[in-house]
Parts: sequence; C-alpha cells; structure tokens
Amino acid sequence: MEIKIRVRSRVMQFIALLAFCTLVWAYAQLEWGLPQGVRRAVIQVRGSIVTEDGSVLARSMNDRRVYPGGSLAGQVIGMMGDTNGLEGLEAAYDSRLAAGENLILTLDPGIQAAAEGVLKAAVLEHQAQYGSVVALDTRTGKILAAANYPAFDPNTWKAQTAQVWRNRAFLDNFEPGSTIKGLVVAAAIQEGLTTPDSLYSTPMTRWVGTRRVGATIHDAVPHPATLSTKQILRYSSNVGMSHVVEHFPNQLLHDYLGQYGFGQGVPLPVARSASGSLQPVRNWDDVVRTTNAFGQGMSATTLQLAAAYNTLANGGLYTAPRLVVGETQPPAREVISAQTARTTRELLRAVISDGIPQAAGIKGYALAGKTGTAQVVVDGRYSSTLYDSVFAGFFPSDQPRVTLAVMVHGARERYHGSMLAAPIYRDVAAAILSKWAELPTQ
Repeated sequence: MEIKIRVRSRVMQFIALLAFCTLVWAYAQLEWGLPQGVRRAVIQVRGSIVTEDGSVLARSMNDRRVYPGGSLAGQVIGMMGDTNGLEGLEAAYDSRLAAGENLILTLDPGIQAAAEGVLKAAVLEHQAQYGSVVALDTRTGKILAAANYPAFDPNTWKAQTAQVWRNRAFLDNFEPGSTIKGLVVAAAIQEGLTTPDSLYSTPMTRWVGTRRVGATIHDAVPHPATLSTKQILRYSSNVGMSHVVEHFPNQLLHDYLGQYGFGQGVPLPVARSASGSLQPVRNWDDVVRTTNAFGQGMSATTLQLAAAYNTLANGGLYTAPRLVVGETQPPAREVISAQTARTTRELLRAVISDGIPQAAGIKGYALAGKTGTAQVVVDGRYSSTLYDSVFAGFFPSDQPRVTLAVMVHGARERYHGSMLAAPIYRDVAAAILSKWAELPTQ
C-alpha cells in the first residue's frame, strides 16, 4: 500500500512539473519572443502587399513581417501583431493576407514619397501638428498617394503611439472651408442660378437671414464692392457666396453636396474611412445654406475632398476612389455636365493664375484649385487660434490627369491656405510633372 502511494505521488509530481514547464515556455514565448510554432506558420504563409510597379511594401521574411519601404505609406499599410493584422490594410485584409493572397495597391511609390516629403517639410516649417495629402488619378479614381505626417514606420510600431498609426487622410474629419466654393459655384452654374460673369454687390459684411434669425457674414480679403462670380472665387468672398446661393433651394443644394460625396461613406471596399458630416436638410435655413456654401457647418476627410474635386476634373463624373487592384468599383455618376465642369475648371485656373500664382502656380503649366482656411471648433465654438489649412485642385487644368487635396492642422506660423496648403499642392504637382517629364505648355 505504501509503495502504491509513493508511486502515485511521484506520478503527480511529474505531471505538475510538466504543466509548470509548459506554462513557463508559453510565458517566455509571449514575453521574450521565443520561437512560436503557430506564429512561424502564420508569418510564412501571409501574403505580401505590393504596388502595381512591383514595389514591395510588406512581406514575410525569416519568420518576421517586414516593411521594406519603412515609413512609406506606413499608415495605409498598417502593421501586424504576432498572428494577425492590427491596423491599416494589414487589419482590413487580414483574412485574405493570412490565406496567402497578395494585395496589389494603386499607390505610385514615387508620388507617395514626394507627397510625404513635401508634407513633412511644410508641417515642420509652419510648426503644425499634423497633415495629409491625397492624390487621385483623375480618370480611374486610383489613389496614387495617401500621405500622412508625422510619419509611421510599421517595423517599429511598438515604439510609436496610436495617434501616429492613424491614417488621417482617410479618417480625420475637418471643415473644408472655402474649397467648397468651387463645388457650389459649379452646382449653381449647372442650375442656371449664376454665370461666371454675373455681378453682385459685395460689401465686406452682409446680414443673412431674417431679423429674428440670422447672422452677419464677413469677408477676410479686401476686394472691390462689386464682384463677378469669377472674382468671388478669386477673392474667396463669403459675402459673394451668400448671393450665389440666395435662391438655391435648400434640398437641391443639399443633394448636390451629397452627390459630391459629402455626408456619406467613401465607396472604398474594406479599408476604413470616415464619412464626414452634412446637416440634415430639415435643419437648414438661410444661414445654414450660406455657411455650407463656404464650407462651415459640414466636415470631410482629405480623401472625400479629393474625390469631390475629382468630379470637376473628370468631366462632372464622381468616380469612386480605388486603392486595391481588383476590387469592385461602383459605376461613375454624373453630378454636373461636362460643359459646366469645363467652365468651373477655367474659373479655378484663374484663382491661381490671377490670384496666387507664386503660392500655387508653376510657370508654364496650367494648374487649377481653391484654398481654404477653416477655424477649428473647440468646445463647441470656433477657435481664434487653431486653424486647418486646406487646398484642393487638379492639373493640367484643361485636361486634368491628377487631383490633389491637402490639409494641415494646427500650424503656428502662416496658417492661411494660400500660405501653407497651396504651396504643398504646388510642390507635389511639380514633383509629379517632373516624374512625367512634362514640358511647359504656356
């Protein structure tokens, strides 16, 4: 009997020791990164993320997930944990990548690198908090660049904060400010409510609304007392825009903004993106209609703004952005006519050529676009010290090939759109034209 008890005791001791060693090994795997059979199998089979020209942005190598481009498109790519994707495309396409399928992206590495470099320099020079740039191929909607700064290197993601991981170009909402004026003028021309040469009385302030419910609209840039629609865009006159939309039915203008893609999700399969906001039309009155006409009281992402401006560039057709080759893309929809789009492109070309040629223009090339300087809402009120600098445009203006949108948040130095966002647009455009070896046409 005593022998049986002793044998049973030793067996129990052996089982307990084996269980303890198993727990120690499992802890060591998690804490010190010792080899894990499951993790090794997952890493080895995981598909790569590449661009159409064959550049590798993410791959599995020696039982590790590596990102050869470092911070190039880091927030778009995201990163992988021990067994699954945690952020960006690594998370959004986790099941397909885990099954060994490769992802082919529309990103152009050269344009992406140029956008990131120009954005970084501007954010640092103007002491801003962060910024983003999106470049679209006009005809196809391909996302050629989605740049964010501060930069994020997925190879060292544990040493960086979640705010740096964030793909702000797709996820951060902001008031687009006066960039919206170009889109609203196009809609007004389409509806026969204005023409490029229509004249309006434009003092520096104007009361909008009724005696009981209304607000004073202000202009920031000095201008003549009478402006045409073309000059309203040139001087970015809020007062002028109040005239342009004075007889625009609320529901109709709201519908146009929705057709441009505001207030709804970007039809970008799988990848995460924000929808921005557009007040329901039941809340609209004279003041809301007017403030929406110059980009206050609504919000958008840099991706949404680029897609909206691409409508003007692409003959009046809204073309859904594309990021992953082979994904289903909804059919393009007509928002304005091709003629209205051409007319508006000429107005936006004049914004640069007649207004800010040094800030946004390139000598010998026809560029078009519109600036925006938006006060940021803090605790329910517009701040007098915190601004978003915005620009949206396309080039060449007569036959656009690329549409660009820029947003920089919280600059301490020269935060106006013409001083900060416009030069970013100019420099990214210059890099693309250089890549194309495009000769001057003017």
